[in-house]
Amino acid sequence: MLIYKIFRAHEWADLQAKGETQGAPIDVADGYVHFSTAETVAETAAKYFAGAEGLVLLALEADTLDPLKWEPAREGVLFPHLYRNLRMSDVLWDAPLPLIDGIHQFPELS
Repeated sequence: MLIYKIFRAHEWADLQAKGETQGAPIDVADGYVHFSTAETVAETAAKYFAGAEGLVLLALEADTLDPLKWEPAREGVLFPHLYRNLRMSDVLWDAPLPLIDGIHQFPELS
């Protein structure tokens, strides 16, 4: 199952340069890297990245991430949380999230 991480351009560039990251400031503060599913990622973008340009969507295979825990978050929905640094080698693909008329445009997700 693919899961998704939204990064700002500088966060993505940092991961590429260093090979790993603790994540965005919210990830560092919470002690784990936040991810979304195909069903929740658009809502995540709207809630936490409204109006932000230069975003990048990362796709990762949940089954290969350890320790990944599914924990309740918004309205009790389970979200994947990674309790280690995110590594560049974890990323399957990346895609820009252009902002058109105030809405982030996502590629086809599986």
